[in-house]
Amino acid sequence: MAGKDYYKILGIKREASEKEIKQAYRKLARKYHPDVNPGDKTTEAKFKEINEANEVLSDPEKRKKYDQFGDQWQHADQFAGGRGPFGGFREGGTTFEFNDFDTGGMGDIFGNLFGGGSTRARPRKKRTVEHPVEITLEEAFSGTTRVLDLGGRRLESQIPPGVKDGSKVRIAAGSSHVGGDILLVISVKPHQRFERKGDNIHVEIPVSLTDAVLGGEVEVPTLKGGKLALKIPPETENGKSFRLAKQGMPRLNKKDERGDLFAKVSVVLPTGLTESEKALFEQLKALRQ
Repeated sequence: MAGKDYYKILGIKREASEKEIKQAYRKLARKYHPDVNPGDKTTEAKFKEINEANEVLSDPEKRKKYDQFGDQWQHADQFAGGRGPFGGFREGGTTFEFNDFDTGGMGDIFGNLFGGGSTRARPRKKRTVEHPVEITLEEAFSGTTRVLDLGGRRLESQIPPGVKDGSKVRIAAGSSHVGGDILLVISVKPHQRFERKGDNIHVEIPVSLTDAVLGGEVEVPTLKGGKLALKIPPETENGKSFRLAKQGMPRLNKKDERGDLFAKVSVVLPTGLTESEKALFEQLKALRQ
């Protein structure tokens, strides 16, 4: 296959499942994320390449085109719709004819060449153009804006709270010069601490051994930037998750609805024990035997 091999970039087989693709992407994204490798241009380029591969292979329709046409997959509709040197072609799902140009364009030229006089021009059909946009998980939580530079024209677009990987935000045709609507295809960067599952957010919280055994109170970080107090009951096991209702992601286009935040306990064992502390553990050990 000519050009970039997206399967090789993600380190997966061509018959890999959607789950395997997702797992491979997350593993590589965490390794090569610019926040983990600040100032490293090589890993930054690798990260962009990984995102590009994931964007195509995680989308069943794009993956099908890529498997058939390789790095020319974006022009698959043109290949499928071509009808010879004087026919039409397909772009963005819309068929264009050569006489779909302004007066004095190709239609007139062909008409004069073959003695048919000037061919009357028809309005050009509108098309939809996709534009990839990468945002952080915090931006997906709160909503954000992006300024696009479209042929020298700056266009500000609003990205609503709750968008996910693969979400598409439409900008009306009247707002651009491309002759049709623009679809912003959203890609949400992996977060170093929070993991998103649907509209729920998962985070690990460190809990001391004494708090896990005797009970206590810990702070849980949120995507808003603040922290929530969480009471840990006595004898809490390592790995136990606590649900904080309606503290997760906003539900896209559903006002005032949110997912949940799940805080998973990670018990931290004490180190650098004093002789007195060791003696107390010895007493506990003897009592538990």
